[in-house]
Amino acid sequence: MPDVKHFDPDAVLETVVRLFWRQGVATTGIQDVVTATGLNRSSLYATFGGKQELYRAALRRYTDQRSRPAFRSLAQDQRGLRAVAEFFDGLIEARCAGEHARWGCLVVNAHAGAENGDPEVRALLDQHHQELRDAMLAALVTAEAQGQLAAGTDPGAAAELLALLAYGVNLRSRAGADAGSLHMTVTAALQSLSSRTVV
Repeated sequence: MPDVKHFDPDAVLETVVRLFWRQGVATTGIQDVVTATGLNRSSLYATFGGKQELYRAALRRYTDQRSRPAFRSLAQDQRGLRAVAEFFDGLIEARCAGEHARWGCLVVNAHAGAENGDPEVRALLDQHHQELRDAMLAALVTAEAQGQLAAGTDPGAAAELLALLAYGVNLRSRAGADAGSLHMTVTAALQSLSSRTVV
């Protein structure tokens, strides 16, 4: 007879995402996971594997449910630089206020931690970066077509710049930077790309 799980693996994984996101991977032990989820170790190991497998699953869930929808929305928005500005407005709001304030981004936190030495984690980080860059590029190509970019702006290079700026917003917010200073930096970056001062 198959083993019947008396818990929801999806809900457990969401709890684990939040735990790794808030505390960081290095400082989160398996006992922390046991305490947060209310499961015993054998149930965790049987369902997810060890801590590293659990972390990879959490990272995949985070990108699927939090990063990709935002990237897709940006890439499909036809307002060009205004769409990019609103992407950053939403990012700063999420990072500096509300339930997840000062948690940073689980993916960006991984870039800065030892966990990026895992080849599977590294592949997830690289994929995330490419999707972020591609979303920025799509918005910038739209901006270029609408005459919003300053003369000589390379959309590909600018997309890479904005992706790195998003990482900076995540890291600085986790370190306590205030929303106002982050908005000023983003505004300066977008003004440097713009053919006018309306972003």
